Amino acid sequence: MRKQEVRVGGEAGPGHGGSSPAEQVKAFMDLLAGKGTQGTQVPQAPDRTPEPPPEPPGNDYRIQRHREVLLSRLGGDLVLGEPPPRLASLLLVEGLTDLQLREHDFTQVEATRGAGRTARTIALDGLFLPLSRVSIPPRVSITVGVAGMGKTTLVRHFVHLWAQGQLAKDFSQVLPLTFRELNTYEKVSAERLIRSAFPHVGEPSLAAVAPARALLILDGLDECKTPLDFSNTAACTDPKKEVQVENLITNIIRGNLFPEVSVWVTSRPSTAGQIPGGLVDRMTEIRGFNEEEVKTCLEQMFPEDQSLAGWALAQVQADRALYLMCTVPAFCRLSGSALGHLYRHRRGPLNAELSPPRTLSEIYSWYFRMALSREGQDKGKVSPRIEQVAHGGRRMAGTLGRLAFQGLVRKKYVFYEQDLRAFGVDLALLQSALSGCFLQREETLGSAAAYCFSHLSLQEFVAAAYYYGASKRAIFDLFTESGVSWPRLGFLTHFRSAVQRAMQAEDGRLDVFLRFLSGLLSPRVNTLLMGSLLAPGEHQGYREQAARLLQGCLAPEAAVSARAVNVLRCLHELQHTELASSVQEAMEREGLARLTSPPHPAALAYLLQVSDAYAQEANLSLCLSQAILQSLLPQLLYCQSLRLDTNQFQDPVMELLGSVLSGKDCRIQKISLAENQISNKGAKALARSLLVNRSLTTLDLRGNSIGPQGAKALADALKINRTLASLSLQNNMIKDDGAGSIAEALASSRTLCMLHLQKNSIGPVGAQRMADALKQNRSLKELMFSSNSIGDGGAKALAEALKPAEQFHQQRWGGCTDGGPLHQPDPPQPQPPRKLHQSRGSPGSCPRPLHQQHAEEPGPDSQPPPRPGCPGHRRGHQRKPCPHLPSPAVELPPGRSGQGPGTSTTAQQQPGQLGFTGERHRGRRSFRSGQGAEGKHGPHRPLPPGDLHRCLWGPGPGGSPGGEQNLGDS
Repeated sequence: MRKQEVRVGGEAGPGHGGSSPAEQVKAFMDLLAGKGTQGTQVPQAPDRTPEPPPEPPGNDYRIQRHREVLLSRLGGDLVLGEPPPRLASLLLVEGLTDLQLREHDFTQVEATRGAGRTARTIALDGLFLPLSRVSIPPRVSITVGVAGMGKTTLVRHFVHLWAQGQLAKDFSQVLPLTFRELNTYEKVSAERLIRSAFPHVGEPSLAAVAPARALLILDGLDECKTPLDFSNTAACTDPKKEVQVENLITNIIRGNLFPEVSVWVTSRPSTAGQIPGGLVDRMTEIRGFNEEEVKTCLEQMFPEDQSLAGWALAQVQADRALYLMCTVPAFCRLSGSALGHLYRHRRGPLNAELSPPRTLSEIYSWYFRMALSREGQDKGKVSPRIEQVAHGGRRMAGTLGRLAFQGLVRKKYVFYEQDLRAFGVDLALLQSALSGCFLQREETLGSAAAYCFSHLSLQEFVAAAYYYGASKRAIFDLFTESGVSWPRLGFLTHFRSAVQRAMQAEDGRLDVFLRFLSGLLSPRVNTLLMGSLLAPGEHQGYREQAARLLQGCLAPEAAVSARAVNVLRCLHELQHTELASSVQEAMEREGLARLTSPPHPAALAYLLQVSDAYAQEANLSLCLSQAILQSLLPQLLYCQSLRLDTNQFQDPVMELLGSVLSGKDCRIQKISLAENQISNKGAKALARSLLVNRSLTTLDLRGNSIGPQGAKALADALKINRTLASLSLQNNMIKDDGAGSIAEALASSRTLCMLHLQKNSIGPVGAQRMADALKQNRSLKELMFSSNSIGDGGAKALAEALKPAEQFHQQRWGGCTDGGPLHQPDPPQPQPPRKLHQSRGSPGSCPRPLHQQHAEEPGPDSQPPPRPGCPGHRRGHQRKPCPHLPSPAVELPPGRSGQGPGTSTTAQQQPGQLGFTGERHRGRRSFRSGQGAEGKHGPHRPLPPGDLHRCLWGPGPGGSPGGEQNLGDS
């Protein structure tokens, strides 16, 4: 949107001190609405302070007055200091993904393995600045982050730094509001909202200011009591008209009110989708903790005992699922508190119950025990036992639990005193230390106080504890808000109802609630909460039946949903891991294709998220059928590296994979489809996905049959794709036509660094076209071209193309069937006769010694002596260094003319010509110098990357292209 500055031309005169507050607010509202007050007199408000300081002239004092008010509201947050790096630099994203819009916050972290999106970052001080000199500042900006990520902390840091004049200096007004405050209004006008939230704006010192830019901050959209409805909200342009709060916010975001004011909204991702994308000018995202920040957080929690911090970090890292959740700062601190309590009491009388937690339910059970311990200490007991405060625990679960459960069902996360009274919560109970560990109180600008749980997961845990206790005596469905439902008797009946509700919830809001409810049936949680929330041993009658009920929800599906994966997480909380263990064993034995029952794909999807073995690379080679892969596709979106080799996948599977790679949620960076049955049709499906994919950097298609047409489709996609850096088409029979298509794309590519084209029946024509492309390309670092039939002409063309290519790092030559001269070396010197052991020969062929093909006297075709360390090297020669020359990592044929594979021959070296070795040795880099100018060996030392590997031998042992030959004396 276009930025328009609001300017005011006059100063307030001294004769307007009798203006009413309504007139003062009207003047300020005119400023915000962009009307300006040029040529008008600004009313002056009566002094609201007992002893006001004298007002100096100028606008600086007036702006400073507003900043002082904001700093006073921050109160104790004045010690915030500089924001941490993850808040000082936000991710600049293009929009919300389907995962963010549809799934629970925990599911978003778990599905993405705790890794944030690869995106450009933007500094906090540039959050509202243009991205380039030709763009304009954003009017509506949204910052998203899952619950507990630090959105409110970010806003407080920003307001604090602005009030101190350290950033956003182009804003003369910053007006921060929270939806916890806005919820206290039923109807309000824009004018009354400003008057009540910022009463000092009516003073002449601020009303006379003409703000060049003003910023309105709306923090916590997910806490708004009523969802925003942009399609059915009537337009409102009158700042004095009172409307519903959600309608007022909708009109502000649309620009009907305060069109010149910049708006910054913070929200959880799922709620941010209420704002149409067409109204959002900039979207940013707060990233979670990285590994170092998790460690720092725990160290800061226990500065007096670093051994405790190290122990807590070790316990978190021992379970991948818990460690991923610790990327959320609030969860990391909650887990640290629970583990700290466990560490201090780990030498209690019941050593069995003090084992480290391995599930979410166990973490929160320890947190509950910590809260009970603090409750006892508040009552003057030095070493309180849980049994002594069990009554308080049950009472809290019964009162706050009902509040938490009904709020979860109704999507209500902020409560006020009228809500507490409606749910029968005793306000005196909220003063206890036990309640303070779960529920926090926040004063609003009005007279009402807002209450919310310290973290969304705490509300879900307390709600599950309430449901667990209430379901054993309730006779009606606890989920029915009206109180009228069919009779339901017994815990398992209510448990089944909870499972059905969770499976039907499209937004996944009951997923974690169901995990906690399942976890309360586990033996270890029963031991931890025995006597406080749970009766001893009562889980034994429900656990097996609950496990069967959960597994029964894994019905055959076309695709494994997030709800199905959550069922596996519920089984893990229940400590019923037989299903996941069986799939894990099948994967290790490469027998996954034989597991065809409905629960197995869901278990596999679950293991891909939590198993350490698949954290870096999901290797599903030799074990998948097409049916299992099809069901797994939605869960494969978030695997960074995926290996699907040798699964006999055909073209229909490529159509499915293409749809996955085309998704905006796709985060696959590397995918290998080697040794399958992909033809040109499958290659075309993959090529269509490359047109829109922005994550894939490596594609391995070796050992398929894509042919020239498939190569052409991929080449056309490479002309548009800007992320793919490595492409392997080895052994795909692309021939000259396919090589020509690839060459055409290579000429314009700026991102492709590695290209493998071995064993593709490419002839001189294809080599010539590739050479022409190399003259224009400046990005390619490695080209593998062995086992083709390029002939002398093709080799010469490639050699000429490589002469100016100084940006390449290595030079590789290997077993093509034809070749020719490449570079000009030093003149060859006399050498002793040698014999060649050619390992890649036809059956029955024998290596022939070099002296049978060359004269005994050295001539122009002589070769340099073998390298030091190779068989046949003569000791005692002096060594002389060889000049280093940069060259590309290209694999081409050694100097052979008219010889096919399987023929034992000597490389024909002409004066002034140089041959090169093949590809680098597997497992190590070996660069050695060749013969010096006086016929003596240069020093045996490694060469840095970019230097030539000067040798004259061809294919290596076993027929591998470019391996070393075995040279010896004759």
